Amino acid sequence: MSISRIALPLVLALACAAAHAQYVWLDEKGNKQFSDKPPPISVPKNKIIKAPNMSGKPAPTADAAPASAAADDASKLTKPVTTASKNEDYNKRKAEQAEKDKKAEDEKQSAAAKAKNCERARTYQQNLESGVRVANVDKNGERNFMDDAQRNQELADVKKTLADCK
Repeated sequence: MSISRIALPLVLALACAAAHAQYVWLDEKGNKQFSDKPPPISVPKNKIIKAPNMSGKPAPTADAAPASAAADDASKLTKPVTTASKNEDYNKRKAEQAEKDKKAEDEKQSAAAKAKNCERARTYQQNLESGVRVANVDKNGERNFMDDAQRNQELADVKKTLADCK
């Protein structure tokens, strides 16, 4: 009785393995054919892609070689995603964002300074155009009033400055 207990599962396992046998081959038109029975004798061995006695490796075909080479190249180019590579990508994105934020802040400060300088130039232009006497302080600390030629020169300079303020 013990022999039948061992023999029965062994016979069933072999029967199941034979039932799962699969054959794949290319017919004369190049179409893949699937079957649990061997291909006809007329099919050459190089057209048989899969057979139970081939140990799972398909026979190389002219069509399959370039595709498998391309797949190998693609797998070599892509590295597996690891925690270190995720951290590296995160740190790179974080540094880029910090750089963008710093650049935006610098531009904002520059725009604010330009607006302040433009407002000062407009006020100075109004003072020059009003006709009121305008005084300057020289390097010795003495006060000098502008004559008409100096006033016209200052107005021309202020107008050039205000041309960039629009």
